[in-house]
Amino acid sequence: MNLNYTLNNILFLDIETVPQEENWTLLSRETQALFEKKTHYQRKEEFTAEAFYGRAGIWAEFGKIICISVGYFVDVEENKQLRITSFFGHDEQKVLTDFKVLLDTHFSKKANVLCAHNGKEFDFPFIARRMIIHQIELPKKLNLFGKKPWEVPHIDTLELWKFGDYKHYTSLKLLTSILGVPSPKDDIDGSEVAKVYYEEKNLQRIVTYCEKDTIAVAQILLRFNNEKLIEDKDILSID
Repeated sequence: MNLNYTLNNILFLDIETVPQEENWTLLSRETQALFEKKTHYQRKEEFTAEAFYGRAGIWAEFGKIICISVGYFVDVEENKQLRITSFFGHDEQKVLTDFKVLLDTHFSKKANVLCAHNGKEFDFPFIARRMIIHQIELPKKLNLFGKKPWEVPHIDTLELWKFGDYKHYTSLKLLTSILGVPSPKDDIDGSEVAKVYYEEKNLQRIVTYCEKDTIAVAQILLRFNNEKLIEDKDILSID
C-alpha cells in the first residue's frame, strides 16, 4: 500500500470517552427520555435504557472525552522517533481547548493530516461535536464543511483496511494481532474505561491505555506502507 503522505505531517490520535454522569439517576428526566429514544434501536427489547446507560460514552450527545492522546514522528539522526503526549482530565472543555491549541499551532498546514482507527466514524466527529457543545471554534482539521471527500485531511486505518468493503469491521486489537504489531490491549479495553474512571478513579491508567492505542495506530500505518516498526526505545513520552 503506497500512502502518499509524509509521516512527519501526520498526527496520530485516540480518544477515551465515558458517560457524562456516573449513573442513570444523575440524569435529568428529559435527558433520560432522550437517551431512551436515541438508543431504542440498539437496545430493542433486551435492555432498559437505564441498563444500557453504561454504553452512553459512545454518543457525543450523552458522553464526554476524558483523554485525547496524540503521537507524531520526528527524525532523530537517521531514525524515526514517535513522540507521544496526552490531554486529559475531568474538565472536558480544557482537554478540548488544549488539543485545539496543538492543532492550530503545529498541525494546521495543508500537508498535515489526522490519523485514527475508525476515526472517521468515531474519534473525529466525536471531538468536533463536543467542541461545538462547549462553544469551542473548530480547528481547520476538524471543520469539514464544504470539503470534497478527497480534501478531508483525515486518514482512517480501519477504512484503509476495508479496501472498499463497507460491511467489514476489524478491531484495532485484531488488526495489531494479524499484522504482528505489539498489542495495546494488555490491561483494559474500551468497555472497562467508564468503570476505571468512575469507580476506580484511575485516570492515569486510562491515559496509558489511550497512549498505547495511539502508538498501535502509528505502527499499523507503518505496516501498511511496508516500513519497519519502531521499537520501544524510539517512543518518547512528552509531559
